[in-house]
Amino acid sequence: MARRKRTDAELPIFDAELADMPADLRWREWMNRIEAVLFAAPRPVEREVLARVIGRDASIELLIDDIREALRGKPYDVVGVAGGWAFRTRTAYADAIATSAAVPDRGVDLTQNEAMVLVSIAYHQPVTRAGVSEILGRDVSRDVIGALRDKNMITAGPRSPTPGAPFTYVTTKGFLEHFGLSSLRDLPELEALQDAGLLNGGADAEERTHGQEAHDIPTDL
Repeated sequence: MARRKRTDAELPIFDAELADMPADLRWREWMNRIEAVLFAAPRPVEREVLARVIGRDASIELLIDDIREALRGKPYDVVGVAGGWAFRTRTAYADAIATSAAVPDRGVDLTQNEAMVLVSIAYHQPVTRAGVSEILGRDVSRDVIGALRDKNMITAGPRSPTPGAPFTYVTTKGFLEHFGLSSLRDLPELEALQDAGLLNGGADAEERTHGQEAHDIPTDL
């Protein structure tokens, strides 16, 4: 006799509240659930997702804080990325990971020109292509904008109120994930990027990129 398939209505109800557990064990189980979700997720996990697996009155921030405290001394940590949270290995172990060659290269190759345009958009968004050209003091081609969109670094923003209502451009969540930023508030000071040469055009930029086709900005491990 064939076994009857279980219907959706018969699936067990997930117990997020764990009201029958002692408080300390309940808190530990919520921590474990958050760790499990972060470990399994291929991308940063947002608050709304984590809220599904813990009690309604539980504080996600406090649970994350306790998880991070428990990870002290471990080679990885839980960090805020793109408005959510994710596991990231600590920078002290970057050389060991690179030497092992166990992790495929996830870097995004940006030419010097693309990097300068991306920085300009990041700090002045929403901004039109003409606006970026004005910031950099030279014309920015549609090809560069298209390349940055293809690499999931920027996307179209609201239309500008200027004549012709051109599209503006803004950075994406992929941009935040790639550079390990929780939000745009975590962008470094603009002066630091100018000192690093990312906003300097002309001959200096040509000297830096002479004989080098692309500027590789690696993803956080």
